[in-house]
Amino acid sequence: MPKFLIAALLLLPCGHACAAPAQAAPLAVTLHGQRFAVELATNEAARERGLMMRTSLAPGRGMLFVFPDTAPRGFWMKNTLIPLDILYFDAQRRLVSAQLEVPPCKADPCAIYPSAGPARYVLELSAGTAKRIGVRDGDVLAIEGSVGAVD
Repeated sequence: MPKFLIAALLLLPCGHACAAPAQAAPLAVTLHGQRFAVELATNEAARERGLMMRTSLAPGRGMLFVFPDTAPRGFWMKNTLIPLDILYFDAQRRLVSAQLEVPPCKADPCAIYPSAGPARYVLELSAGTAKRIGVRDGDVLAIEGSVGAVD
């Protein structure tokens, strides 16, 4: 059997698992002196999926939703299994409003949790986190690293 065929057969079960794509360092944000490692949602599909179907969110973790524009926002908890704090920030990354300890949606129709003002960034954290760290309207969200392209 030719050597290239043997090599190909040996790599076949490996698939994409053998390719180790370079991964960017995890993005972090700081709010009210507390640092959080965050997953990014920068396109429509990721923003729609959000933290759906997660059974837990580790301490010090969250999800940062980044929108291409600043506008009133509303989030719901459909298929979200864990309670969350939903924090809305304007284009200057100042906290404009918060929906705290938002429960999972148990049945349709699911409630919508709106921002009190136009927002460009939305940070979801485990329920109770905002209260624990003393978050207040006007607090600034610092983003460490680049959010990349936003669609």
